[in-house]
Amino acid sequence: MVTAPQLITGLPAQSLTPGYVEISQGEVADVGEGTPPRPADVVLPDGILVPGFVDLQVNGYYGQELMAGRPDGWAEVVRRLPETGTTAFLPTFITAPLDRLAAAFRATQAFVPDLPTGARVLGIHLEGPFIAPSRRGAHNEAWIVDPTSGAIDQLLTAAGSLLRLVTLAPERPGGPAAVTQLTAAGVLVSVGHSDATAAQVAKAADRGARMVTHLFDAQRPLHHREPGVVGQALGDPRLTSGLIADLHHVAGLACRIAFAAAPGRIAIVTDAAACAGMPPGRYLLGGEAIELPPAAGQPPIRADGTLAGSALRMDTGVANMVAAGVDLAAAIAAATRIPADLIGCPTQGRIAPGAAGDLVWLGPDLQARATWIGGQRVFGPE
Repeated sequence: MVTAPQLITGLPAQSLTPGYVEISQGEVADVGEGTPPRPADVVLPDGILVPGFVDLQVNGYYGQELMAGRPDGWAEVVRRLPETGTTAFLPTFITAPLDRLAAAFRATQAFVPDLPTGARVLGIHLEGPFIAPSRRGAHNEAWIVDPTSGAIDQLLTAAGSLLRLVTLAPERPGGPAAVTQLTAAGVLVSVGHSDATAAQVAKAADRGARMVTHLFDAQRPLHHREPGVVGQALGDPRLTSGLIADLHHVAGLACRIAFAAAPGRIAIVTDAAACAGMPPGRYLLGGEAIELPPAAGQPPIRADGTLAGSALRMDTGVANMVAAGVDLAAAIAAATRIPADLIGCPTQGRIAPGAAGDLVWLGPDLQARATWIGGQRVFGPE
């Protein structure tokens, strides 16, 4: 039993002051407001108890690039991500040659079942190579290809059930059919790195696309006569958008506008690269060099100055959104229940009976102080 001065469940408009939660056999057994039915094992003196964060876009962390497929690197990230409040995530592979991606998927399948206790791997997010060269951002243009049926079959076969999310540009030749093929295979399709018109994005949603990758970044912007990817993302109730909440990729005011325009349809992501949690210096993204500048809080860049992922923590992303004027409960939901529901994980991202016992204690500064996974404390003081 854990009690807290405030408990935000991740469910719509549910904040309990004070609140308690009981974990049994790794799951939430009871949650309520006021005095708990028995003495608590853990009494939090301040701050907020929230569900564990769910991050749908993590390229790397703690010096480890996940696409490299090293078991020890993955183990390091899984063990340490709870320090940021993240209890479940999608490791993300960016644009690379198809054979290299397939090899990375096969290698990953072999060791994921043996990873240590820590942040749960919910699948893999493939961001590219089926993207628009004009909106490639930090992706290598030489490796961008059309989403042919054969290419998709190759990756589906190599990844098996690990492939959970694919970001693509639906305007590419074969794009609409690719959305249908991936959706039929049970893979969530996200529109991203795309110069699609609003009408093309709507047609992708007609075929099953349900997400937009890092809203505002690397996509056709909102224009009053051509709403583009951004306009369709904000206006189409079928679409939920990832948002890099570091206040560098997207200004605070634009973040607040997005939350207001698409309530319940914004998911905070980090897009973290291997430099996250590390000192300034040179790291890798997609096997190519990036530089984390010495100025605190700045995102990594390619040699040409292009933003290349981030060094963001999920707890800091939540705090940034609150500082930008987003309601606290809405920011928590955007980091927990909304991304969990988007990828079909109804036991993640909420504090409710039957949900996973994944919890985070946030201090008054909204930084993670302790994290539990399946009711087991994996970070913070005993």
